[in-house]
Amino acid sequence: MGMVSVHDLVGLTVPILALFAFTLPLLAKIFGARRFPAIWALLATIFSTVTTTIIAWKIYIYKKPIVYGFGGWPPPIGISYEVDGLNALLALLTSWVMLFIALYSIWYNRHFDEPEWYYILLIGLLAGMIGCLYTGDVFNLFVMLEVLGISAYALVAYHKRRPEAVEASMKYAIIGAAATTIYFLGLALIYGVYGTLNMAHLSMINTGLVRGVNSSVAVTAILALSMSLWVFTYKSALFPNHFWLPDAHPEAPTPVSAALSGLVVNVGVYAVIRFLYTIFPASPYFNAYRDIVLLVLFILGFTGAFVGALLMMVQRDIKRLLAYSTVSHIGLIYLIASLGFTNIPRQIAALAVTAAVYHLFTHGVAKALLFMSSGVYIDSAGSRDLDDLRGVGRFYPLTSLSMLIGFLSLTGLIPFGGFFSKLLMYRAFMEANLVLPAVMIIIISALSVPGYAKAIYSIMFAVPSKEHIRIKLHGIDILLFVMAIILVLLGVLYPYVYRVMYGLAGGSVAPAGVGMYQEAFYRYLYRLLGG
Repeated sequence: MGMVSVHDLVGLTVPILALFAFTLPLLAKIFGARRFPAIWALLATIFSTVTTTIIAWKIYIYKKPIVYGFGGWPPPIGISYEVDGLNALLALLTSWVMLFIALYSIWYNRHFDEPEWYYILLIGLLAGMIGCLYTGDVFNLFVMLEVLGISAYALVAYHKRRPEAVEASMKYAIIGAAATTIYFLGLALIYGVYGTLNMAHLSMINTGLVRGVNSSVAVTAILALSMSLWVFTYKSALFPNHFWLPDAHPEAPTPVSAALSGLVVNVGVYAVIRFLYTIFPASPYFNAYRDIVLLVLFILGFTGAFVGALLMMVQRDIKRLLAYSTVSHIGLIYLIASLGFTNIPRQIAALAVTAAVYHLFTHGVAKALLFMSSGVYIDSAGSRDLDDLRGVGRFYPLTSLSMLIGFLSLTGLIPFGGFFSKLLMYRAFMEANLVLPAVMIIIISALSVPGYAKAIYSIMFAVPSKEHIRIKLHGIDILLFVMAIILVLLGVLYPYVYRVMYGLAGGSVAPAGVGMYQEAFYRYLYRLLGG
């Protein structure tokens, strides 16, 4: 690592992850297909964790975006990655949670009849997510969405002998393929009117730093943006585009459910924030349209949060209950991320995006923890039904404590991280003098309590209704407890975590942060052309 610059790390992370995936089948033939793939995937996630941590740390220290160009070709021909505080934070979250999922997968390995294919797809999923987050090119975002999507579709259908898993995967894949096709058509429109696909270059044109926007261009751009945003809301399971999630997440292997609910949906949220705050920021040509889009996202966010909380109450399948919890929390995240209206001061919009990112962290860790904890109970009871899971948590006290902390954090109780991320949402709305949305957060949180309480009571406090198999955890309960401690630390260390996230995430969407994103690209292009 000492011989490689941080710029190189930005460019090398995704290709090296792809190399991990492509070499796995051959190495599995040499070293054995039962245990080696899990070790190889663990090494891949450790590599990703180290690189994304170094990159995030460097951006935090130097407070400048990092640009890496592939092949030395200048945009719009060449593809570049550009990492600022926003995507550095989300890549950090993605890598660390995937590291926990890879460790859990080693314990879960007995469920895999062809482990090498599972781990190839898991590494591909990680590479796709990091690629979506790091890319500075809207076409490369399409490519990485395809990598992410193909890996996710196949992982949902991993248990291919179960008709429900294949059906859930097909539903996810067919609409997902249509969605990415719509996004590709939107890219064609963007390239046709702008002549570039680089995010920073598009941002410079849209903010007037580079001539190129007029009324006809703006109309075409609005159409392309509308198509893109629909795709991103599908990828993030925002109501009513959430229909694939309640089927896909329960049928996937448990560690895959953790990745889908805790991480994959974040990519769509990130893309919406990047498009609306960086690529198409507030400007005379787009202000009216942006306000309409943000209002729509606000309404859909509230509806999704409300509907998800209600549907949790009637679920008997623990994984389906957690899936609807994801729908609810994604709704909350969109509810706050939409606070970027033209009449809202920029510092409040930056605070709102900080709250959204903070909640992505607390929700991502908690949801991965809850899915993996439920996997222990499902193995022990042989069922996902809450009636069959009655009292199973009594036999796994540390796992139950970890699950309880995860539920309490999602509910928004102090001192866990979920309380403070929701507090930031409340604070942003109050500073914007929007009292009703602030109250909505409290009401939605209260509506989610019965669903979580039902799961807690059934698993941890109810009298067992049948004999459960005592399974060996081999330290997996300690892993889950570490994740629970992270949720506690995200709450206890709130003042410090908030300052870091506001500086990185909030600063990235503020006008100065957008300007730095543009400037970093301009400096890279200037050096590339020999200036």
